[in-house]
Amino acid sequence: MTENPQQQPASNPELPTQYAPAEVEGKLYERWVDRGYFEADAKSDKEPYTIVIPPPNVTGSLHLGHAFQHTLMDALTRRKRMQGYESLWLPGMDHAGIATQNKVEQQLAEEGKSRHDVGREEFIERVWQWKEEYGGRILGQMRRLGDGVDWSRERFTMDEGLSKAVQTIFKKLYDDELIYRAERIINWCPRCLTAISDIEVDYQEDDGELVSITYGEGDETVVVATTRVETMLGDTAVAVHPDDERYAHLIGKRIKLPLTSRTIPVVADTHVDPEFGTGAVKVTPAHDPNDFAIGQRHGLESLTIMNERAVITVPGPFEGLDRFEARSAIVEALREQGRIVAEKRPYTHSVGHCSRCKTTIEPRLSLQWWVNVKPLAKAAGDAVRDGRVKIHPADMSKRYFDWVDNMHDWCISRQLWWGHRIPVWYGPNGEMVCVGPDEEAPTGEGWTQDSDVLDTWFSSGLWPFSTLGWPERTPDLEKFYATDVLLTGHDIIFFWVARMMMFGLYAMDGEPPFHTIALTGLVRDEHGKKMSKSNPNSVDPLDWMDKYGSDAVRFTLARGANPGADVPIGEDWVQAARNFANKIWNATRFALMNGANVDGPLPDAAALSATDRWILSRLNETVAQVDAYYEDYQFAKLSDALFHFAWDEVFDWYVELSKTTFIEGGEPAKVSGRVLGEVLDVTLRLLHPIVPFVTETLWTTLTGKESVVIADWPADSGFRDKAAEREIENLQQVITEVRRFRADQGLQPGQKVPARLDLSGTSLAAHEAAIRQLLRLQPEGEGFHATATLPVAGATVALDLSGTIDVEAERKRLTKDLGAAEKEKAQATAKLGNEAFLAKAPDNVVDKIRTRLAKAEADIERLTAQVASLPRS
Repeated sequence: MTENPQQQPASNPELPTQYAPAEVEGKLYERWVDRGYFEADAKSDKEPYTIVIPPPNVTGSLHLGHAFQHTLMDALTRRKRMQGYESLWLPGMDHAGIATQNKVEQQLAEEGKSRHDVGREEFIERVWQWKEEYGGRILGQMRRLGDGVDWSRERFTMDEGLSKAVQTIFKKLYDDELIYRAERIINWCPRCLTAISDIEVDYQEDDGELVSITYGEGDETVVVATTRVETMLGDTAVAVHPDDERYAHLIGKRIKLPLTSRTIPVVADTHVDPEFGTGAVKVTPAHDPNDFAIGQRHGLESLTIMNERAVITVPGPFEGLDRFEARSAIVEALREQGRIVAEKRPYTHSVGHCSRCKTTIEPRLSLQWWVNVKPLAKAAGDAVRDGRVKIHPADMSKRYFDWVDNMHDWCISRQLWWGHRIPVWYGPNGEMVCVGPDEEAPTGEGWTQDSDVLDTWFSSGLWPFSTLGWPERTPDLEKFYATDVLLTGHDIIFFWVARMMMFGLYAMDGEPPFHTIALTGLVRDEHGKKMSKSNPNSVDPLDWMDKYGSDAVRFTLARGANPGADVPIGEDWVQAARNFANKIWNATRFALMNGANVDGPLPDAAALSATDRWILSRLNETVAQVDAYYEDYQFAKLSDALFHFAWDEVFDWYVELSKTTFIEGGEPAKVSGRVLGEVLDVTLRLLHPIVPFVTETLWTTLTGKESVVIADWPADSGFRDKAAEREIENLQQVITEVRRFRADQGLQPGQKVPARLDLSGTSLAAHEAAIRQLLRLQPEGEGFHATATLPVAGATVALDLSGTIDVEAERKRLTKDLGAAEKEKAQATAKLGNEAFLAKAPDNVVDKIRTRLAKAEADIERLTAQVASLPRS
């Protein structure tokens, strides 16, 4: 970074007449990166502020969800950098095991090959080649958005350092007996050919069939119902409730399993609900988690009846059939034997699907690696309960506790080739050795490494500390861990947040990986519907950036970001945000043309006009308000506050009110030029974290300094002038009411009207020139006839509208509006006078009625005055 960077002169004090985002955004971003603005220094004595990016998949591209969260993270880190923190936003990507392997397998399929044809070593090499050629497209797209990340620290979950971290923590967990190998029921994807965890299963309502089948012969029969008829080939029992008298005579006996030569026992188990269906259930321990538990309690055999592609392997007529083909064939065979009691089609029920390829999941008994999560999950829950980690918004804590307090052991092995290979070796005589990163793997005949890889979430669970150099105690780790805030969607509490909490607390001696978990909602379309690539409502944020600029997309997303709530977004809103950027540009350009500057200190309050004191008072109030909203992660509120202050108060009022001063010139114009420069300087700095590009261009032009990225964050000076605020509020009221009256009369905005102003007894006398200028009011001349008199804020504005309006038509219109206002007042008054209504109605409903009453009363006062002001015919 350059020495004294703020002392560099502006390159060009002139601004083009129009703001063209495409011409400036890319150049500005590269300049920021080249000058090292986003690089954090571990040796700095500044207080650190750290965010690690939720690593996007290497296969991914920027979608609105990324753009949304990245905008908020960027705003947080840019602000903290301006506040003097050593601000680190660390980028990187996830290797995305299944998704990436699928990409390369698709490439091989186009060549007529499978991964087994090329072998593991060559396949992995092909994946790395794919990653270099096609992976990481999202990183370039992040630059388009303006992400102020420290690219010098970019990490990848399969790079050397992170691989060492994975091997280290696996070894540590294994030695602490928190990782074990066991045969359990897992979720198996017959398409991806791997186990997947519970949280990677999407459940949806599918139309299937419910078939009731008679088991047994003669007097010893029982009817069971199932949606998965094909699994009966693996049944090893029928279970009934021990207190169910209907089946008491069968408990302990063996009955004939249809379509097979086997008999199976009838067992009594309290898991069975005697009120559901027939009160008897088939038990298939190798293909159902509940049945597996029953099998364990009763010592039942577990028979696996399908291979990894869900093809039947049981010798006989159904061998070689796909599970769904077998289902139909078995039903037909049972029907021929007269064993079908009932068939219900369609039968809608919840079915699990692979979250990646949407294939129906097959529960399957399998030997896998597991994490014993009980002590880890307890620590993750305790860290939030004792206040070491805060969840924001607080009402999201329940979802977190529901998960960590009821977490099942985590299946971490995946039957893939791309990923972190499990660091366990098996010997020729049944030996099993777990190897740490600094240990030698066993060699010799018969020793082989486990062929499985680890779940992607295992490595990404280490992200907050592995990216900083752990297991080494690096300067980065010492400086920037624990991170300050994890900002992420509430939908991955289970996938990622809980994993990081468990591993961070375990690996870092009880120090949690972040102080705050700030949860966002999901981006939806303008009608509140979920966006999906398969739906026509899907939007590529890059298209909007091309059309409206990155600032417009960022501001739209930030303005919709209420904590934990979903974010609706439509193109009209992005267009409005683009208009805001243009407004900032045009107003600043006007200000610069009229002498706005930041030269020297502000004049003393005594030298300032009421308009100057008002805007400075409002400026400091806005600084305080924005700071409070940032600390509470209220991005929507802070964006809204900045929008209304900039557009309404600075551009629409202060700039307009100052025009007369600038026209008249002299010392007042110099003072206002300095005040306007101050207001723009602070406003642009406040806006910068949300809309970095347009503010950089304008701020450097205004101040002549190098970059707003490294400018100081504005501080509330404490200056307040409530008297000036009331004075300008009265002035605004006069201008607003007269403008409304003019519009009601059908006068054109530029149409000049003779007027007499009586401002005596008010503080508005000094503003007469501004009032006349803004309202197009001419001085009264000879023959002036006040046809309308408006009493507003203690002042009186008399207008001569002779020949400009139809008085009787206007009287009818105003009288009609007055009647409607009086009716509204009567209705609101009646409701507020109804004690029974007030006792039952929610507070927000009562507040709305009070607001309606106040508005009706104000309308009555205004309309009555307008009617009275009309000339008599």
